[in-house]
Amino acid sequence: MDTSIKKKSNRLITEKSPYLLQHAYNPVNWYPWGDEAFKKAEAENKPIFLSIGYSTCHWCHVMEKESFEDEEVASLMNELFVSIKVDREERPDIDNIYMMVCQLMTGSGGWPLTVCLMPDKKPFFAGTYFPKHSRYGRIGMMDLLKRISELWSTKKEDVIETSANITELLNQVSNNVKTGEIDKAEIQKAFEQLSSRFDEEYGGFGSAPKFPSPHNLLFLLNCWKNIKNDKALYMVEKTLIPMRLGGIYDHIGFGFHRYSTDRHWFVPHFEKMLYDQAMLTIAYTETYQATKNQEYKVIANEILTYVLRDMRDSLGGFYSAEDADSEGVEGKFYVWSYTELKEVLSQEELNLAIKLFNVSEEGNYLEEATREKTGENILFLNKASSILASDMGLSVVDLKGKIELIREKLFNIRKKRIHPYKDDKILVSWNGLMIVALSKAARAFNNEEYSKCAQVAVDFIFSHMYKDGKLSHRYRDNDVSIEGHLDDYVFLIWGLIELYQTTFESKYLEKAMELNNYLLKHFWDSNNGGFFFTHDEFKDNIVRQKEFYDGAIPSGNSICMLNLFKLYQLTLDINLKQYLEKLEQAFYSYIKQSPVSHTCFLTGLDCVFNSASEIIVIGDPKKEDTKLMLQSINEQYLPNSVIALKNPNDGESLKFVKYIDSMKSIDGKATAYICQNGKCNQPITDIVHLYQLLTC
Repeated sequence: MDTSIKKKSNRLITEKSPYLLQHAYNPVNWYPWGDEAFKKAEAENKPIFLSIGYSTCHWCHVMEKESFEDEEVASLMNELFVSIKVDREERPDIDNIYMMVCQLMTGSGGWPLTVCLMPDKKPFFAGTYFPKHSRYGRIGMMDLLKRISELWSTKKEDVIETSANITELLNQVSNNVKTGEIDKAEIQKAFEQLSSRFDEEYGGFGSAPKFPSPHNLLFLLNCWKNIKNDKALYMVEKTLIPMRLGGIYDHIGFGFHRYSTDRHWFVPHFEKMLYDQAMLTIAYTETYQATKNQEYKVIANEILTYVLRDMRDSLGGFYSAEDADSEGVEGKFYVWSYTELKEVLSQEELNLAIKLFNVSEEGNYLEEATREKTGENILFLNKASSILASDMGLSVVDLKGKIELIREKLFNIRKKRIHPYKDDKILVSWNGLMIVALSKAARAFNNEEYSKCAQVAVDFIFSHMYKDGKLSHRYRDNDVSIEGHLDDYVFLIWGLIELYQTTFESKYLEKAMELNNYLLKHFWDSNNGGFFFTHDEFKDNIVRQKEFYDGAIPSGNSICMLNLFKLYQLTLDINLKQYLEKLEQAFYSYIKQSPVSHTCFLTGLDCVFNSASEIIVIGDPKKEDTKLMLQSINEQYLPNSVIALKNPNDGESLKFVKYIDSMKSIDGKATAYICQNGKCNQPITDIVHLYQLLTC
């Protein structure tokens, strides 16, 4: 029986966010972010308790169980505060601001994010997770609530001064920009900083926890290509293969978990995020193009198998995430006891699974608090399949066939378990990243299904999340009430550019230009350069912030650098080049301070520094010679190139790309032109010659 029926709901019950709905039956008198809460705080002279998290956040669940579901804590919160819940994925604009506050005040951040505000939204206290009771030097909620309330009652002037100072500092961080020109030396510095943090034994960067950080890998691939640095490619491969072998990868259902809690990629934080699947698909796809190692293609295809099977809405959009927990236990859905495996597998399969996946009767998964074995096993591999096959005296094909039989059996059994909670809201920003991933994989692997899925996702967004020239940020249950932010526009534009280069349907390029023009009009900072995170008519926040730092996903400004350059390459619109130069200048002080924190931006900037090229194919995309020529191009790793196609039989095929009007096919054959720095080479009809030019 659903116990929530017996409980009284709070104001979150009418919200659409899965995260807010998870808290709708808390005894805390939660408010959603909005005027009602702030007016109440003002009228009752109470501080605001702001709690920010997301539906698949493990420690958010822990804090809810310990405090927000506790009557004693809730009673204090209801008496002393006006409490507001925010879904960070639904309102990244709010999260960005108060996460910056937490980092400024404490030196670190994370979720759940806990902030205390004045009724005018100005912050005066920030932290992350708090247990119910004080312990191990960490203040608990019961003590924290009382102390803040006492501070509010006895030292109100100090609280007001603190909130004003923090707000002023926020404004300075967003608007105090020193402009200048960035040179190639910053790319080398970023490479050296990544190199110094590289884990030579297990791959990745730093120790623990260890995040995949695919945008860093894409930056290194670019370094390998453009500055001929073999160590850069070594670091990429040394990271991608161990990640796939480790427990951070779901060997049964595919897809990557959020991060590894150790440096070995063994014990994951089990949640799965759409943006990780998208960015890692891009990284594996481009590494395949660079190396032609089939293993990377296999992994990219497996990730997309998971996404298209488990994370796709019936209308074509993509869901946001899957939880780390099921039945209240982190990772329960993903781990296996020896007894379970013995019941499911034949003796031969069990023996193989023990060798392959490092299974033991006592289990290999340690309980976090006690460090004792749980009897459960995280499945992981110690060696690549080619080495494992050699060790076992099998061919790689035979070994993979045996592994697949085991995987299918375990997958079918696992399907019957209680699944982790799925956050089924659809975000334009993260869908944009998945459209990029699908488009790139479609080209690299010559896979039409991926292209169709990307097109359906685009159609969904423009049918359901786009009106009067504006994007909405979130779709759920037909509700699109939240305005689009910078990342929504930027990541979708990136997806449209990539989808155009996959399908050569001009409507995608036209939509990319349309959205980009809107972005320049409503998000651009005409005083200091760069793009604000919110629309110029959006007045809901205490500051209008700009995001430059590449975090779990690239910043919108970083991808803007790439988009502006690609659109300029395709259209030669001089206006775009001017914005490109101003954006570079706006990044100057941030890059100088920490190049390694802006690898995605530097990847885009590297296109400007190096000899970027436009590859124009003249031919009918339905004819075999054109298909072969495009396939020859698409198989290559060409990070500094854009591809356009002119169909001689379609006079409207490229509305924006005027400079190819005079280009013609030679003797009716598929013909390629490679252009650099405003000059085009002689037309090429021979695919071997084209391949040689592209790979030199």
